[in-house]
Amino acid sequence: MPQHDMSEDGAPAVVLASRSVARAALLREAGVRFTAHPVAVDEGELKRSLRAEAASAGQATESLAELKATRVSRAHRGALVIGADQVLECDGSWLDKPANLKAARRDLRELRGRAHTLATSACVVCDGALLWHHTDQARLVMRAFSDSFLDIYLAGAGDAVLACVGAYQLEGLGAQLFSKVEGDYFSIVGLPLLPLLGFLRGYGVVRQ
Repeated sequence: MPQHDMSEDGAPAVVLASRSVARAALLREAGVRFTAHPVAVDEGELKRSLRAEAASAGQATESLAELKATRVSRAHRGALVIGADQVLECDGSWLDKPANLKAARRDLRELRGRAHTLATSACVVCDGALLWHHTDQARLVMRAFSDSFLDIYLAGAGDAVLACVGAYQLEGLGAQLFSKVEGDYFSIVGLPLLPLLGFLRGYGVVRQ
């Protein structure tokens, strides 16, 4: 039986339905108290199904974010559960998180010298009901970096790139991959933070 989750000051508890280090850092550094409850979903299969239904990248991220939050909300009655997801689209193709560094190298070579879009969605679910959702689209252009730079980048970034679609973290060494970025920084990192904080303010989770 799920417990009723509430913070010490009487506001609803906040749960992040993600194992993302970057999303957790964004919330923590913005002063949001939360617990993390990762959930396992077959994102690859879900994305294939959504592609077959002609869903856009934005629609796919919304569906995946809501699915994650809804599943986790079953274990946290009364809590505000945040779900989030990202889909990278380049010339009609969707890229997933690379399975290994070899796949990361392949993805980065594919993106090199080209523009791509990154759709980022977040939602809040409470007791299975969707309370809020927001989707952002960013456009990023990778510079035509050399293979030697790619070697240096992957050696420096290491396995951390495996947790990111596109094999980059804009908040770290990944910034050196780009010549142009158009869009909200927080959303590119993993969460549309400012709209999310605005929603949480209405529930007393962060100060007015």
